[in-house]
Amino acid sequence: MKHDYLDRTFGLAGRAALVTGAARGLGYAIAQALGRAGAQVVVNDLSAEACAAACERLGQEGIKARSAPFDVADGEAVARAVAGLEDSGLAIDVLVSNAGNQNRKPVVEMSLAEWQALQNVHVNGAFHCARAVLPAMSKRGFGRIVLMSSVAGQAAMPNIAAYATAKGAVAAFTRALAVEYGVSGVTCNALAPGFVRTDFTQGLQDNPQFQSFLSTAVPVGRWAEPEDIAPAVVYLASPAASFVNGHVLAIDGGLLARM
Repeated sequence: MKHDYLDRTFGLAGRAALVTGAARGLGYAIAQALGRAGAQVVVNDLSAEACAAACERLGQEGIKARSAPFDVADGEAVARAVAGLEDSGLAIDVLVSNAGNQNRKPVVEMSLAEWQALQNVHVNGAFHCARAVLPAMSKRGFGRIVLMSSVAGQAAMPNIAAYATAKGAVAAFTRALAVEYGVSGVTCNALAPGFVRTDFTQGLQDNPQFQSFLSTAVPVGRWAEPEDIAPAVVYLASPAASFVNGHVLAIDGGLLARM
């Protein structure tokens, strides 16, 4: 009886989930968690080889996975890829817009092209992906969109102005989609992770001063692991979260509460 309840409430059997930036790190952990909950996952990243390798790893534990390499900053490429998935009979029920990039430097040292490169991936990428999946989701009367914001969108640090601006915009886009498409049966929520131990944050991990800061600033006193973040995506995609809409969930070990 307990397992029946969990399957009905949190299970994703019969659903298909597209996860961008999923060949490694946090994106891979999210795809893995969704797959373990029963979803078929579509692994996106820039490299076809990396996508294929991730799918092979997921398949080794019985997760149905297929590869969809494209650049989220290229709206036409996103539209073609999603249309191809839908045409093949794979209806995207869950979108997780996770792909991201970073460029740490002072504002006055950042060129417009460098600034725009972050907005293109984080903000435009979320826009392109959402715009591609929303028509079919709305027509079917069901969809779950999970965007990736950050605690940096609410409390910035030096040298990440472009990233913080992008993540703040993603949070605003989350609320806008929630209001516009909730009536169509599509919910949109976002996660705002704190400091997660991945290749993306390797430079900070190698910085003794930052390690000291993190140990005191984060109440739980440690880095997050990708596996600390991924279960929240499963929840937001599951029947249990059917009335959660327009929310930005911080998963930060208490960092924002202290700040």
